[in-house]
Amino acid sequence: MTARSSSNTRLAVGGVVIAALAAAAGFGLAKLGPDRPAASEPAGRQVLYWYDPMVPAQHFDKPGKSPFMDMQLVPKYAGAGGEANGAGVVIDPARIQNLGVRLASLQRGSLSTDATVAGSLEFNERDVAIVQAKAAGFVQRTYSRAPGDIVAAGARLADILVPEWGGAQSEFLAVRRTGDTALTSAARQRLLLLGMPPATVAQIEHSGRPQTVVTVTTPTGGVIKTLNVRNGMTVSAGQTLAEVNGLSQIWLNAAMPEALAGQVRVGQSVTATLSAFPGEIFSGHVSAILPQANAESRTLTVRVELPNRGGRLRPGMFATVQLGGPDEPALLVPSEAVIRTGRRTLVMIAQPGGRYLPAEIRIGREAGGKTEVLGGLSEGEKVVASGQFLIDSEASLSGVQPRLMGAEATEPGRPAVAATYETIGRIEQVASDKITLSHRPVPALRWPAMTMTFRMEDPGLVRGYKVGDQVRFGFEQTPTGPTLRRISRAGGQ
Repeated sequence: MTARSSSNTRLAVGGVVIAALAAAAGFGLAKLGPDRPAASEPAGRQVLYWYDPMVPAQHFDKPGKSPFMDMQLVPKYAGAGGEANGAGVVIDPARIQNLGVRLASLQRGSLSTDATVAGSLEFNERDVAIVQAKAAGFVQRTYSRAPGDIVAAGARLADILVPEWGGAQSEFLAVRRTGDTALTSAARQRLLLLGMPPATVAQIEHSGRPQTVVTVTTPTGGVIKTLNVRNGMTVSAGQTLAEVNGLSQIWLNAAMPEALAGQVRVGQSVTATLSAFPGEIFSGHVSAILPQANAESRTLTVRVELPNRGGRLRPGMFATVQLGGPDEPALLVPSEAVIRTGRRTLVMIAQPGGRYLPAEIRIGREAGGKTEVLGGLSEGEKVVASGQFLIDSEASLSGVQPRLMGAEATEPGRPAVAATYETIGRIEQVASDKITLSHRPVPALRWPAMTMTFRMEDPGLVRGYKVGDQVRFGFEQTPTGPTLRRISRAGGQ
């Protein structure tokens, strides 16, 4: 046998051995496969439902292809996202630390009702004087006045010749010379009825000569807003010659956002600062809240009256307005913790075991970085103040539904969470299982101030209280009626 044929024989035998080993390995893997769980499916875990990650709110009872996207449905296992072990979504503590999550507690505090808005100075339209011609005549002279001039009371505007006064004045002088007191008094009254100023009639009596030229003057001091008298013009009786606006008080019109309009009251004190007078504070009070809102800026006009000592304040100046008000108690959360979706308002509640649950809330006023909570949360609950948007996204992808306000809105199969409402009232009557209170309005329920009876599951809540006490109390709306949950004495007692 040659060396070449021996080499070919060895190669053939090696190929047969390799093929046999490959077949044996494939058979072994095939035997082992059915006995091992797939790496992508957790062993021993119950599948609750299947869902499309792009539409997590829609659940399916069996696997398959998503009707929304060209992709397979994903199983939701018991214990993932909190479905089996409690409401909420569970997030790895390492991820929480990386997100910089910060928690804050719902606490009772004082919410400032101060508001700072912009405004502008305007003329006080209640302090306007109209100068009119008392009789028809001709303008003989003007006194170089113009609109915008600031004048004192009695400032001359024009000299007007009134021809029809000449005959009446001559008749008065003739009657006066007769010495008949009754006729003289009647003739004097006629002159006054013709529109002659009393000063002109007195001058006629003193000089004994007719005065057919009358000088028109301003009745009050202020700024000339309009002036319609010129040399040589003819005027008719009752024609408006000038309009004078007083400057002793001036209006400050402040643009108040609708959200803050409920905090303003007529008579409320106001302070203002102007760039024209740095470091100086001007004080006034709210005289009116105009009834019409600006549709473009969504603001209401609050009219403030400011004293204008020395006439330094001029219409058209801009001002920064500070409307002060008493601090009011409220349940508060950091404003940065509130998530506004457009349809509702949410916060992320931190629960035991590293769980986070979105909860719907009703909010009220906002000031100083704090937001008032009117319903949906209870005092002491902890919310996420930083990183809540990423946690909310995780909850949405996991299909976790928010906790809604009120038991009537709770999902089937999910425990009811009743909202707690708070207000201040006066004890009218106390019984073993109920209490009657005259309370303030409850905005979250749109209740006005009224007297009503509340159930008590724990009579010990009112131990030590008596009729007439002013109290702050919290209650829930239950199927059996409003139920008292907590009570404390109001401030000052």
